[in-house]
Amino acid sequence: MKIFRNDGRSAAALLLCLALATGAGGLAAQQGGGIPLNPSHPDSYVVKPGDTLWGISGMFLRDPWYWPEIWYVNPQVENPHLIFPGDVLTLVYVDGQPQIRSSRGGSAAASATDRLSPRIREEQLTAAIDTIPYEAIGPFLGKGMVLAKDEIDRLPHIVALRDNHLVGASGNDVYVRGATGNEQTLYSVVHIGDKLVDPDDGAVLGYEGIFVAAGQFRRAGDPATLVLSNSQREALKGDRLVPQAPPLPMQFEPRAPDRPVEGRIVHVSGEVTQIGQYEVVVINRGTRDGLVPGSVLTVWQVGDRVTDRVDSGLLGRKVQLPDERAGTLMVFRSYDRLSYALIMEAEAPIHVLDKVRNPS
Repeated sequence: MKIFRNDGRSAAALLLCLALATGAGGLAAQQGGGIPLNPSHPDSYVVKPGDTLWGISGMFLRDPWYWPEIWYVNPQVENPHLIFPGDVLTLVYVDGQPQIRSSRGGSAAASATDRLSPRIREEQLTAAIDTIPYEAIGPFLGKGMVLAKDEIDRLPHIVALRDNHLVGASGNDVYVRGATGNEQTLYSVVHIGDKLVDPDDGAVLGYEGIFVAAGQFRRAGDPATLVLSNSQREALKGDRLVPQAPPLPMQFEPRAPDRPVEGRIVHVSGEVTQIGQYEVVVINRGTRDGLVPGSVLTVWQVGDRVTDRVDSGLLGRKVQLPDERAGTLMVFRSYDRLSYALIMEAEAPIHVLDKVRNPS
């Protein structure tokens, strides 16, 4: 989809000139308004292809989730929340408070011709920078999932494999019952894995859907014929079919939740024991807790329970060590009772059952 807009470059250029005239020293003198700026922040920055909103936020702010509090939305610009390569972001102060403003158009200063002759500008919306690196979650989007029990019962399933094969792989045909799709529909074939239990109340949040292969119907019917591709593991009788979802919108604002949240990591995508940066995790809090794409939480490594041999003699006494901050995550997909999140920063090894809380 394309949008067309009229560039107002003269106002943008004037804004930038005023900001540069203030100077780094003047800006530093005006700080202290409560928004924690990065001590080494630039006065202005030209957005480059490959940038992310999280990374840009970190250039200007000590804590990127304060971005909505300093981002100035220009009502004269269509899609004012989107940032494009070539935009000039400038730090200014209004009533002593920092603001980031955007000069859209890829030039820090406009010529007299630009001021007198506004031009129609054409942009692809998909050219806007993403909030988090798409390549970090792209492989997950069509493969990682948590499925509810009633949802599983409604999904099409593999009833047999062609030529009496016991397992299927790329290029093999399988027979599917319960399918209503057509030849244009792409599916993920998934194996139903372990159930995910909320450690707080024992409720079943869902079941892990383990990606097996991609699939596309060769012939409709009951059973229908599906051909497998992109196999990651063996396809078996009983595996389910999930329609591949369209890509997630990747432009959203990092922000702290609007109300207190405290939960836990209940699952990590992939077979890892220590979770690091850009790993996808599942947490046991969701939309009913106020979490939306862009919600930022800190991760706290749960303190061990140890024995104090000095206190209470030989048997000692159990002592709970304090939780330690281990990193930061950002939600990118949320459901009622759970959310998928990306580990943005890992200051220490992170594990399943570590706690997540509002950033402080």
